[in-house]
Amino acid sequence: MKILAIDVGTGTQDILIYDDEKELENSIKLVLPSPHLYISQQIKEIENDIYFDGEIMGGGKLKKSILEHMEKGYDVVMESNCAKTIRDDLEQVKSYGIKIADENKSYEGYTKIHLGDINIRKLSEFVLGYDLDFDIDKIAIAVQDHGYNENMGDRDFRFEKIREKLNEPVEPESFGFHENVPEYYSRMKAVEKTLKKEGIEETPLLMDTKFASIAGMCYDEEASKLNSFIAIDIGNGHTTAASIENGKIQGLFEHHTSNLTGESLENYINKLASGEITNEEIYNDHGHGAHVLNPISKLEKVIVSGPKRELIEKTNLDWHHACPGGDVMMTGTIGLIKTIEWNE
Repeated sequence: MKILAIDVGTGTQDILIYDDEKELENSIKLVLPSPHLYISQQIKEIENDIYFDGEIMGGGKLKKSILEHMEKGYDVVMESNCAKTIRDDLEQVKSYGIKIADENKSYEGYTKIHLGDINIRKLSEFVLGYDLDFDIDKIAIAVQDHGYNENMGDRDFRFEKIREKLNEPVEPESFGFHENVPEYYSRMKAVEKTLKKEGIEETPLLMDTKFASIAGMCYDEEASKLNSFIAIDIGNGHTTAASIENGKIQGLFEHHTSNLTGESLENYINKLASGEITNEEIYNDHGHGAHVLNPISKLEKVIVSGPKRELIEKTNLDWHHACPGGDVMMTGTIGLIKTIEWNE
């Protein structure tokens, strides 16, 4: 079985083409800039009005780049669907001066830019350009999706859905979706639509990037020797930590990486392990929240991944940089692959 796994992060999109007839280490691997980065660069190079179409994607630097482009005196028009990349509320999008496309207008002369988290066609052309096989059986994709509820803030809604899922200890792989992505996960639904438009019939497995990373860390060689540990992804924007015992998540917290210090991170990790951490203390510290079912019997080690993982070195904890398959950049993609295998 051949699996294409794509983990779309803030800094990079990590791609792994896995063939179960080969060693994992011999898989095709790519680490490329995240889509919002190269689209933002594209915007900076355009001296013209811009028309955006496509799907909702990770916004990243897009809003800043678009506003800077408009400050130069150019017009920016977005189709209503992809405009939600900027804000889910289109009235807020329009408040920035961005125009929502009118289907009765042609916008002739505008430079057109397509938005989307993935482009399988471009990837296939790249791989085939090296005379390599791109015959894929299954696809798994991870994006960070807070979910959207017009009556609730992002932080609150994200943790409400996490609590619903984590009403008992569960394996990290259980956070994957296959043919059952809820409508409120608009970014994941956009990935589904993109694949269908590209003519891909296989229904993808979709997963939040943080839970894909947690799943991948559990298959690290060092982690596989442990029973009770913390798996933590220290990302560019968010840090997510899960307490693991007997292969199941017992609790977790999620914070903004920029708000953490070595001291506060160590404190939160120890309280997560002991089961004493509360949602209120993380939320009031401008984080997303915390949810704990049980303490773990012993904090054997902290398994850490993510581009800001060096923050763990400012703690007194016993830590290990996750490198499943021998590669620190492929934690999320390996988590996706293991989630597909877990669902088989």
